[in-house]
Amino acid sequence: MTWVLVLTIFLLAPALVYSALAIVAARRYLRVPAPSLLTTGEGVSILKPLAGLDVDLESYLRTFFEQDYTDFEFLFAVRRPDDAAVAIVEKLQGEYSRVPSRLIVTGEPPYPNAKVYSLECMLAAAANDLVVMSDSDVRVTPSFLRTAAAEFQDPKLGVATCPYRAVAGASLWSRLEANGMNVDFLAGVLVARMLEGMRFAVGPTIVARRSALESIGGLERMKDYLAEDFFLGKFAAEAGQGVILSSYVVEHHIGSSDLRHNAAHRLRWARSTKRSRPFGYLGQAFTMPLPWAVTVCLVNPAWWPALPLTLAVRAASAYVVSTRVLGVKPNWALVPLEDFAAFAFWVAGFFGKTVVWRGRRYLLHSDGRFEPLQDVSGVTVPVAAASSPLVTGD
Repeated sequence: MTWVLVLTIFLLAPALVYSALAIVAARRYLRVPAPSLLTTGEGVSILKPLAGLDVDLESYLRTFFEQDYTDFEFLFAVRRPDDAAVAIVEKLQGEYSRVPSRLIVTGEPPYPNAKVYSLECMLAAAANDLVVMSDSDVRVTPSFLRTAAAEFQDPKLGVATCPYRAVAGASLWSRLEANGMNVDFLAGVLVARMLEGMRFAVGPTIVARRSALESIGGLERMKDYLAEDFFLGKFAAEAGQGVILSSYVVEHHIGSSDLRHNAAHRLRWARSTKRSRPFGYLGQAFTMPLPWAVTVCLVNPAWWPALPLTLAVRAASAYVVSTRVLGVKPNWALVPLEDFAAFAFWVAGFFGKTVVWRGRRYLLHSDGRFEPLQDVSGVTVPVAAASSPLVTGD
């Protein structure tokens, strides 16, 4: 055997083991029953940072208003009073006047992560200790808050991160990415949970106690990190707070972007992950078995049985993680294509240290922090001084 064949077999074997581990990890997650709410439940504050008019934004927000829960409030944050999302918020505030809600106009953020600044402004105005931090493109069922409150009956729990089912837009690139999220991303989370426990969090929906956030220095501690969700869970675990993967699965709707925008998004994700979890990023080499199996067969066709074996193990892992845990069937035709696309973006993540996010260019540092450089037109964009937040609503 040539050294190339030996190397690819060395990479393929643990990749197959990883796929098997994903099946075991998913089954262990499914064996943990969702807790029951023993009381009426404590008050909950829902924090929603908004920026512009997402497709179907009104329907997403409406699902949070329609909770089968008695004691909750809704806080929204936008940068400017003329943000397109304001009209949607005001419409829903009128329809659901029984739900206490407030709209906060934050002004420009004083540090790189604008989402963290929005959350910080809302948290300062929130009335409750238990808070839900959720992105604008998330949909839930009426039982969401009951499940969250039931999980936080455990006094040791500080942070719960919700797994999510990605719902694609119309474009091929959106469908490809959503399939990868449902099949591969959660598999990595489940394996990490089984091997080392939840020592991180993942967006787009996180539930936390205010006291847990205060124990890590507040939300402001994440102000310079691009992957603020990951570091929130990491810092909380290091502070001795209980961190879990919630039993509740939310829906996360991803845009129907073209290849250029989708590639920029995935490259940002790859470069951020490399700096947030450098050793874990190297380990992703073992999470994509199909490219290694194809390489083995190309190097030595006599090893062709490795390909059907890999496909079988890969399919079993995809089925258990996506269908059993998330309740969505994988697009089987896209699974092999996504494996090779994910591999390409993984390799690309090792190169370059800038990302584009919401029209601005940022420099990534080795510890996961980032700072603004230029907008996409090449104009340097300084971080503006923040104005005092303006709060409206009842």
